This record gives sequence, structure tokens and C-alpha cells, in this order.
Amino acid sequence: MVRATHASNGPADDSGNQRKTVHILWMNGGLSCDGESVALTAATQPSIEEIILGGLPGLPEIVMHWPFLDFHSGPDGGPDSFIAWWHRAHRGELDPFILVVEGSIADETNKAEGYWSGFGTDPATGQPVTAAEWLDRLAPRALAVLAVGTCASYGGVHAMAGNPTGAMGVPEYLGRDWRSRAGLPIVCVPGCPAQPDNISETILHLLFQVSGRAPRIDVDEALRPKWLFGSTVHEGCDRAGYYEQDEFADGHGSPQCLVKLGCWGQVVKCNVPKRGWINGVGGCPNVGGICIGCTMPGFPDKFMPFMEDPAAVGVPAAATRVSGTAIRILREIRAAGER
Repeated sequence: MVRATHASNGPADDSGNQRKTVHILWMNGGLSCDGESVALTAATQPSIEEIILGGLPGLPEIVMHWPFLDFHSGPDGGPDSFIAWWHRAHRGELDPFILVVEGSIADETNKAEGYWSGFGTDPATGQPVTAAEWLDRLAPRALAVLAVGTCASYGGVHAMAGNPTGAMGVPEYLGRDWRSRAGLPIVCVPGCPAQPDNISETILHLLFQVSGRAPRIDVDEALRPKWLFGSTVHEGCDRAGYYEQDEFADGHGSPQCLVKLGCWGQVVKCNVPKRGWINGVGGCPNVGGICIGCTMPGFPDKFMPFMEDPAAVGVPAAATRVSGTAIRILREIRAAGER
């Protein structure tokens, strides 16, 4: 790992030009299970080690402040404590930096006292700094804001009906039309957890954009990178051929299409069946699991109940030969009505 410095510019590249140092501040202080941090350790295309150690041509020098990897950090209050870098960013001493947010943002205004989630302490008060306050402090200074995982993207599990935290995704907190000082929208890489290579590839694109080697990142209506979330689960599923032949599984353990067991793959945008999970292996329907819509806004409430009976989505129990197309249309109507 590259040791961080106060300098804005890194060492010279092969042509003698000064390489810019880009800091990545990874905050997992929101409402989270750290699933994205765990997932990122499994990335291979590229791996996080390749990114940080400069193993890819054209990258700027990277300094990553990530709880899972920042082994240079000393005790809180020391000169190299992890949280000290966050305060330096707030003071304008780290430029440029990318802010990565893991976990949903709690509504810290909906109670009389206390806090829902904190990330380090404020040296001036000794009190925790909430995830919401860090967003207020750092988002205006960030080159880009990247929300990883469905919780950070759209609220996720913590935003389910009845949760007292008022949890929300970064776009809801900052506003969907928010732009960074570089003019970039919030970039969301959803998933519960997000697919490892989707995270690392998006980070890589942002870094190449900083160095002028990639075009401005293109996102869809849900702020997801279009090249990663442009197709449905169904389009990349190994079982799609069975769907075209109207051959549907009536129980788990069958190789046939899972749509009548509750799979949402026909309407959910996600590349996991095509990309696999680790090293191209896995992908929910490919290994027998239905798609539950975890990369979509409104997950999980709008996609429940999981493992539903076909009758639950409007398919009569007697309609044993109802096509998958009919089920897809019914699900699109249901999802649209709940937005």
C-alpha cells in the first residue's frame, strides 16, 4: 500500500511528468453490515491490490484510506490515525479525493437526542461525527461520490417500512440532482452486497477519468453505471433458454427457468449471472437461487415476499401453462404501481 502524504502531487511517471496523487476515503460508518468491504477483497477484474499498487498502466498514484486495509493507521489522536485523514480532507488538505460511502444514511434529525451511526470523533467536542455530518463536510470537496451497495445507493434493508432510523441512500440525502465539484453525479453500485468486480471496475473508471484516460462516467436513471447495469438478470441467465421454451421449474433443484418460483430476473437490472460472483463463477440464478431484486431502488420492500407462489403475482393457481412473458408483464405492472 502507498503511504499517504500531505502532497497533492505524486512521483514522476515514465515521461517525467508529475503524477497526481488521488486519495480514496472509504466510509463504512453508515448503517451497514460491511458487506461491500468484504466483497471488494474478492475482486479480480481488477483486484483492489492492482489498483492501489499501481499495477495498471495510466493510473495516478493511489492512497486508499479503508478500514479493511489501512495498516499504516496509528491510534486515534496520533499523527497517522485513520480518522485524521478525514479531518484533513475536511480542511482541504487532500485534493483530489474520491469519497466512497458504504451503508445507508440515518436521519439524525428524527429524535430528541443521541445518534444513529457515527464514524470517528470530533477532536473539538469529543463527540461522534455521524455519517450524515461527514457527507455534509466532505461531499462538496470530493471529486466524486461513490455509493457502494444497495444500502448506500437506495437505503436497502435499513430503509424497510417500520425502521426507526429514517435510513436513506446517498442520493436521497444529497439529492438526485447533486453534482460533485467535477460536475459528476453520485455514482451508485448497488447489490446486497455489490458484485466485487462491479465495485473495483467503477473505482478504476473514476481514477482513469481523473487522469484524463476515460470519458465522463455514464449512469442510468438509478445512477448506476450503464455499462454494468444495462441488461436484465434474465438476459444473462444460464436458464434463459428454458424460459423461451416455456419450461419452468416447479421446485428448487431443477435446471429450468425459476420465474414461477418468484425470480424477478426479467425486470431487474443486474449483470451478476453474466459476470459471475468470483472469477466468473456463480450468479444467483445460475446456481439455483432466484433473483430477489437487490440491485433495484425499493429493495427489499417492493420485491417481497421472496420465494412467492405464482398466485402472489396474479397468476391463477389453475394456470399451469401460463407463460413467463405473462408473469414478466404482471411484475412490471406491480413494480410500477409501487414506485
